[in-house]
Amino acid sequence: MKKFDYVITDPVGIHARPAGVLAKEVKNYEGATVTITKGDRTVDVRKLMAIMGMGIKQGDTVTVSVDGANEEEVAAKIEEFFKTYF
Repeated sequence: MKKFDYVITDPVGIHARPAGVLAKEVKNYEGATVTITKGDRTVDVRKLMAIMGMGIKQGDTVTVSVDGANEEEVAAKIEEFFKTYF
C-alpha cells in the first residue's frame, strides 16, 4: 500500500467538478483501489457522492491510499492530480 498526505489549497476545497474528474480518473486504473481519508472517515475515490459528503475544505489534510496493481505509479499520478486540481 502506498500513501501520501495532502493539504487542500483550493479556496473551495474538494468541490463537485474536480471531484468528478478525480473519480473518473481513478476508474482508469484497473486493479488499484484508491481511498481518501479525512479524520476517521475513509471513502472510495470512485464514489463521487461519498467524496462530496466528506466536506473537505481548504486547509484540511487528507490521506490518499493506493492499494493493488501498480500502486507506486498510480499514487504518483493521483498525487500530481491533487497538485493540479486541489
